Amino acid sequence: MKSFDAIVIGAGQAGPFLAARMVEKGMKVALIERKFLGGTCVNAGCMPTKTLVASARAAHVARNSAVYGVNIGGEIAIDMKVVRARAETVTLNARNGLIGWFAGMDGMTVISGHARFEDPKTVSVNGETLTAPRIFLNVGARPVIPDLPGINDIDYLTSTSIIHLDRLPRHLAVIGGSYIGLEFAQMYRRFGAEVSVIEHGPKLASREDEDISDAIADVLRSEGIDIHTGASDIAFARSRDGITVATDSARIDASHVLIATGRKPNTDDLGLDAAGVITDKHGYITVDDRLATNVDGIWALGDCNGHGAFTHTSYNDFEIAAANLLDGDDRKVSSRILAYALYIDPPLGRVGITEKQARASGRKIMISTRPMSRVGRANERGETKGFMKVIADAETKKILGAAILGIEGDEVIHGIIDAMNAGTTYPALQWSVPIHPTVSELIPTLLGDLKPV
Repeated sequence: MKSFDAIVIGAGQAGPFLAARMVEKGMKVALIERKFLGGTCVNAGCMPTKTLVASARAAHVARNSAVYGVNIGGEIAIDMKVVRARAETVTLNARNGLIGWFAGMDGMTVISGHARFEDPKTVSVNGETLTAPRIFLNVGARPVIPDLPGINDIDYLTSTSIIHLDRLPRHLAVIGGSYIGLEFAQMYRRFGAEVSVIEHGPKLASREDEDISDAIADVLRSEGIDIHTGASDIAFARSRDGITVATDSARIDASHVLIATGRKPNTDDLGLDAAGVITDKHGYITVDDRLATNVDGIWALGDCNGHGAFTHTSYNDFEIAAANLLDGDDRKVSSRILAYALYIDPPLGRVGITEKQARASGRKIMISTRPMSRVGRANERGETKGFMKVIADAETKKILGAAILGIEGDEVIHGIIDAMNAGTTYPALQWSVPIHPTVSELIPTLLGDLKPV
């Protein structure tokens, strides 16, 4: 049996950085990863997909260049082999960077293999047994495949496999109208495929307020994406030319099908029962406000604990654990103000609670909205789709949440994120002097228009 000061299972966006911090403190650490260093973000999520989004945007801009007085002769051609290779290069560079970083650390042992608990302090991997007083789980999540009629009879894609396509689908049917599905839908439409989005619920991006969801749908429809919401009785069958996707109200002749109906944690094959670690009904590991499980000496970080499914929340889990365990601090998950983005174009930047949640809270609230068509920078760039929205507490004058669906919305939202984390009241922000011409310069104006509801 090999002994360590700590064992980290999973090399996503929390575990490796925590392992590195512990090594800096002179600890002996084992980092176990069954597949690739970097987790979903590096290998199948943020980095490759946003690289693909960038290629798709380049195609979109080139296709519409005449609007800007730039004439490109002939049709815009997409070389999917080059597109794929570019995304793979970005992934490999990041992954190899991690490999090189860890190789230079004394005290770090990186093990490639599938770890399983033998008891609360012991795990087995590759026929060896390892023990440590502290074990951290950062095992991530994977796509959910729903039990739909005919699904096992077709060759479907997931968010993991679609990034390896090196040819353009004739017609991509996206099952699921949430964040992952919508990004791929617009991306492949811009590459030149016909695209249909099929969503069981009544609207796209169901987490968002109805006005945001409607605006997202308008953006996608304007680019020729076919959207079917409220779809039931979804079923699949092989056809002569590909795959038939049938619903209660539509029949789609697709060449490829992407299943984007959510994700589930990679916790079902870790031997958690042997350690006594409790999970909820969905498989997420139950943790307290400091990310500790019900078993002393075991923590769960990142997607597998159900407290945020983003790279930045996973990294923040690392920060919380490191601060509490290594720096004598007392940081809590409940102190985190959730923020995220939807990377369609234009992007959606979101922070805090929605208008629906604010109204349901019983607070006295104020709301302000402003269309992107009234933003100078958006007009100058010819990108005026979307709008800004902010919600504030009428009594405390603090911002409760905001949504910016529009050009650079994923960047502009950070001004509000910072203000909310600092506890700044909205009247104080009205006195800032922003740079012109920017999208951010409209934030003081947006706040100045707050009205009670």
